[in-house]
Amino acid sequence: MSLRVLSGTDVERISSKFEPIELQCLMAQVFDAVTSLASNSNSKNPPLAGRSNTPRPATQTPHRTTISTENHHILFMPARMDAGPAEYSDSSVRASGTSVKIVSVPKASSTGGLPATTLVIDEHNGSVKAMVNARKLTALRNATGPLVYFLTFKSVLSLPNTGSLLSTSLTFTNGTPRRIVAFGAGNQIEAHVNLYLRFFHGIQKCAIVNRTANDRCKSLIKRLSSSFPQVQFTPLENVSDATEIEEAVSSAGVFICATSSRVPLFPSHWVRAGTQIVLVGSYTPEMQEIDTDLVKRATSPQFQGRESNAKPLLIVDSWDACAKEAGELIKANVSRDDVWELGEMLPRDSSGRLDLGHLTTLLLSKEAMEPLDMDRQPDCAGPVTIFKSVGIGLQDVAIASAVVQKAEELGIGTIVNGYDD
Repeated sequence: MSLRVLSGTDVERISSKFEPIELQCLMAQVFDAVTSLASNSNSKNPPLAGRSNTPRPATQTPHRTTISTENHHILFMPARMDAGPAEYSDSSVRASGTSVKIVSVPKASSTGGLPATTLVIDEHNGSVKAMVNARKLTALRNATGPLVYFLTFKSVLSLPNTGSLLSTSLTFTNGTPRRIVAFGAGNQIEAHVNLYLRFFHGIQKCAIVNRTANDRCKSLIKRLSSSFPQVQFTPLENVSDATEIEEAVSSAGVFICATSSRVPLFPSHWVRAGTQIVLVGSYTPEMQEIDTDLVKRATSPQFQGRESNAKPLLIVDSWDACAKEAGELIKANVSRDDVWELGEMLPRDSSGRLDLGHLTTLLLSKEAMEPLDMDRQPDCAGPVTIFKSVGIGLQDVAIASAVVQKAEELGIGTIVNGYDD
């Protein structure tokens, strides 16, 4: 039995071979499974009308195990996802497999990122068939989720055509963003910006906000500029005058936060109505990337509701996970009735099952959209859209298995022959 080892460089090569739509269909299967599990385990949160209530017992997400060493907390996160309904076979990438992700969290401050590896199991013989560098892998899986949300919910839910900024810029039904802002300069930001620029061809400007001036931010800008020469990248590092950051935030259609900040990165009144906000950095109750006022703009009764024609403004990957770990939502006293899980918003067939064919058609139509003009006077008190993710173990299974499958097809990686003979 051989073992395939995929380095960070290997993962980067393989990632570039996936089309954004492939990745979105992959993660749609994950979020469908997450919502299905939640619906079957919590009678207080029944599925939406027409939603399939069929249990998927082969999908398993046991709680992570932690071991402490002198310098690190080492997290072991096993998970398994079954292949799902037979109709998923129409997808070029199926979300299934068994894996164990291992992440080492330094006890002291570190600028080197988090060492992470994912072991992918061969379900036929029980052996480890691949060892994958998970630093880039985690960033890639997190970057895909927000795209699924931004590009699906308008056609899935019946939203009234109010002619407001919400129904144009927030839903992207009349265009796509011209400007984005990213907070952070690590793998998460690189993966998000890369994927967004590959999908939203009309983006013209991208500001990268980094709290300290360092080589990592400069290297990121250099790589992105090389890949996307048509985009104007602006580094905002160690900025003493907040005016530059305020101008970037207030003019952006989308901004992405991937930091571990314990204080809000900017005030709510900088953010124009209709802005799409992606939060993937915080993962403990103490962390908080945006202030409570901004969260309230996505949960206010005048903007939000659970009725069938409500506008979904506050979206989470998993309510159970975010209720325990998302500092922004915890501090704002957000309840289950204030949020939508991403899995609740996916297109479905008449039996309530995820309709990947419909999803693919929808995504192809969104790719062809023209950029949206947002240069008018901003309203900085109206509704915004927030997607909050703390990460789901099933995402690790799906992306790791898909990357290993692609590596096998392309012959990428180092093969250790006779590893388990």
